[in-house]
Amino acid sequence: MVSSTTRRTNGFAETPVQKAALVYGIVFLIVGLGGFIPGLTSNIESLQFAGHTSEAMLLGIFQVSILHNIVHLLYGVVGLMAARAFGFSRQYLIWGGAVYAVLWLYGLFVPHDSGANFVPLNTADNWLHFVLAVTMIGLGILLGRGGARDAAYD
Repeated sequence: MVSSTTRRTNGFAETPVQKAALVYGIVFLIVGLGGFIPGLTSNIESLQFAGHTSEAMLLGIFQVSILHNIVHLLYGVVGLMAARAFGFSRQYLIWGGAVYAVLWLYGLFVPHDSGANFVPLNTADNWLHFVLAVTMIGLGILLGRGGARDAAYD
């Protein structure tokens, strides 16, 4: 019997939790790249490395900066890497979701026009971070349990 936390599969994204990590990884890569593409991002000429003064808006809704886009790209790369192993996928979803929960709280309590708003975050970002936190943690726990049960029979 192989521990589910160290279980490696023969292929790429074979279990539901690995497939979820793969989907999140792909979406984060698309979002990260989209933050640099004129047309997908309005006011791109105002894109700054970090800070609340960046007026670039992904899809005209989500305030972004170069740092914000890089974080999405990194989340995407890690998601693709995580999709190769059951335990890594589970941890990516749970801990990645936990980071988004912290960002959601940070966005709620740090004023949008504050210098401490270094990411930058607006109201749309805050609620998207909440949705990401809930779905990533939920999928990591729910799909991770099923995979752990299946791994016990390998």
